[in-house]
Amino acid sequence: MRIFIIGFMGSGKSHWGKIWAEESKMNYYDLDALIIAEEQLSIEEIFEKKGEAYFRKIEATVLRSTIEDEHCIISCGGGTPCFVENMTWMNENGVTVYLKGESVWLLQNMSEEIHHRPLFKNIDQSEILGFIEEKIKERSVYYDKAQILLPSAVQNKDTIWQILSTI
Repeated sequence: MRIFIIGFMGSGKSHWGKIWAEESKMNYYDLDALIIAEEQLSIEEIFEKKGEAYFRKIEATVLRSTIEDEHCIISCGGGTPCFVENMTWMNENGVTVYLKGESVWLLQNMSEEIHHRPLFKNIDQSEILGFIEEKIKERSVYYDKAQILLPSAVQNKDTIWQILSTI
């Protein structure tokens, strides 16, 4: 079984993905880390040097390369479900889990790292919350196609057993 964790940045995808993989003895992959290893550039550098279209193409290729492991948890980037039919592919090749976070909670959760996120590069500090709300609204058409929806703020290490029991 393959589990794809999706949601907006700051929702806890990487944090919980690692913990749940360890708890369930499944392999763990962070899609952004796989892309960084493949490209030998940070996500921010890929966006700056090669552009978002290039990043989304590489992201889709690397995502599909995870098909080789049938017993894993994959934390996806916040935009992964929204491009190149990725959401359809993930639903066809595993179980999608949407960690849904409220915009204020997400902003607080990623406050220390917000300036390292390409999406916020040219956004004024006073406009970030509104920007997050708008992006979540845009992406919800994809996020809502997930097979399992979980609120980000109330997860724990045992949630993996809840997920596995519904599969």
